[in-house]
Amino acid sequence: MVTLSSAESALKTVYLGVVANQLNINANPLLGKIKQTTKDVWGKEVRKLAPYGINGGIGAGAESDALPAAAGNNYVQFVSELKNLYGKIELSDKAIRASANNAGAFVNLLNDEMEGLIKASSFNFGRMLYGDGSGLLATVSNFDASTKAVECDSVKNLIEGMVIDVYTSGVKDAEKSGARIKYVDRVNKTFYTESGVTLNSGDMVYVQNSKDFEITGLGKIFSDSETLYGLRRADFPWLSPYAKTNAGEISDGLIQSAIDFLDEVSGSTVNYIACSSAVRRAYQEYLGAYRRNIDIAVLDGGYKAISYNGIPLVADRFVADDTMYLLNTDHFTLHQLCDWKWLEGEDGRVIRQNIGFPTYSATLVKYADLVCDKPNGQAKISGISGTVTNPFTTIVTGATTTSTQGE
Repeated sequence: MVTLSSAESALKTVYLGVVANQLNINANPLLGKIKQTTKDVWGKEVRKLAPYGINGGIGAGAESDALPAAAGNNYVQFVSELKNLYGKIELSDKAIRASANNAGAFVNLLNDEMEGLIKASSFNFGRMLYGDGSGLLATVSNFDASTKAVECDSVKNLIEGMVIDVYTSGVKDAEKSGARIKYVDRVNKTFYTESGVTLNSGDMVYVQNSKDFEITGLGKIFSDSETLYGLRRADFPWLSPYAKTNAGEISDGLIQSAIDFLDEVSGSTVNYIACSSAVRRAYQEYLGAYRRNIDIAVLDGGYKAISYNGIPLVADRFVADDTMYLLNTDHFTLHQLCDWKWLEGEDGRVIRQNIGFPTYSATLVKYADLVCDKPNGQAKISGISGTVTNPFTTIVTGATTTSTQGE
């Protein structure tokens, strides 16, 4: 007979390892290239010594001259607070009792919940890798009162089922927050909520309860913020990575110029290129125009990518349409207090009843943050032209318009 105790045991011994592996390797191809460690975690913070420049104790001189003066390595300390990452599943008491005498049915019930958790966590973790830590999903540009369609600057970070918070002029609107996204129209860059909540131009949409609590992603590293990891960029200019704007048409020369700059200026070797699907298509068209073969690389987790001179070039849904990142992933580390764990009560139980409701829930947790110890060893190319073609098509049948979209 299936009981809550047997369900607890399954979550701890069977599902935890599988889920952790899926989220650590298969959540996103970039994440699969980043090492994860518990080193340099002190209390609730990551404190990491980052070297820069070279050892200065070198020189040349006459046979009888004094030896060069010692000048050791240069270090600064990066400080970043561990971010709290959660994933929650919920089971109703009725569903548990209905499958109590059917182990197969209960396994299917748990499998469905865990697959949903993995999918949601993978989407959000992949999104955070390219975010700036603020949790901002989109900024509202218009609201259609008749259809309840919310038009925004981008829908890349939105997906059906997501629960959102709404901020107006930097202040959380309690009445609008908590709405759940019903449908995302990726053709017209609009979305609809289940409750049809009214939003205004300029409203900012965030993941529920996540504003300014997400990991330090590429968006923060490549931003023009005054500080990074507790240090002022003005005091340490090498905290600012290479950035080329208004790049124009994609070409090998454009890509190689960024790679050469990183190699010559910071001694960094690019081993991973991330771009939007639009940029990838533009690059494939460029290769086709010159009758060049397209090489395929297979990454950890089974991801396939085209390559540039042996460097995997991966299209990621969370990269802006006109943008390409050239990264040395050896300089990135996900520092964590521990790997994914179930949140346990004082009695050691992970499945607990939701007070006042006939449901039970279990919460997966991880405390971590992403640190790049060599920001000037990374590059970003934006303003790549020829990438505005929308891959989503609109089908018009009579008076009805529907959108054909990919996930």
